[in-house]
Amino acid sequence: MEPEGEIGVGPWPGPWPSDPKYDPQLLAEGDRRNVVDRYRYWRHEAVVADLDERRHGFHVAIENWQHDFNIGTVVRNANAFLAAEVHVVGNRRWNRRGAMVTDRYQHVRHHPTIEDFVAWAHGADLPVIGIDNLPGSRPLETVTLPRRCVLLFGQEGPGLSETARGACDQLFSIAQYGSTRSINAGVASGIAMHAWIRTYGEPPPEQV
Repeated sequence: MEPEGEIGVGPWPGPWPSDPKYDPQLLAEGDRRNVVDRYRYWRHEAVVADLDERRHGFHVAIENWQHDFNIGTVVRNANAFLAAEVHVVGNRRWNRRGAMVTDRYQHVRHHPTIEDFVAWAHGADLPVIGIDNLPGSRPLETVTLPRRCVLLFGQEGPGLSETARGACDQLFSIAQYGSTRSINAGVASGIAMHAWIRTYGEPPPEQV
């Protein structure tokens, strides 16, 4: 099994549980994965199946034209807030280090172009919500996100591309108060997802 973090537990003490969701190898060797206690010793497929029963109604998308290092963080945030899917638009390959192996539990879909992504979103009847500090963007703090939507983020530095901006149904910005011109897409994605959670999310399940 691939180690996914520094925190883990040793072999299962006592008689093994008979539930098929448990992984015999993890029971025998211990579970070093980066998962909450609720999923300790569970098979990978069982964890994903349980998450699929509870996924939220928002999706997350990020442009990837220059192999942005923020994509891993976006995927990790999407896993933490239980997004329906993550959509990588542009280059298929992305740096997975920041995801901390959470991409194994999060559905990730690739779209080669913005046009392909928008066609998918419209076919799924999901409005595309751009998050970027652009002229004309409305403050995220003053609006309510749609229950079903795709939150679209641009790359570090340039932000949303011109094509992506034109494809958005709505554009929202995140308030900033310091001297920096922008916050990175990884941070912005966490803020935007949490804004959705504050409106629609229910308390998470017990983790033990």
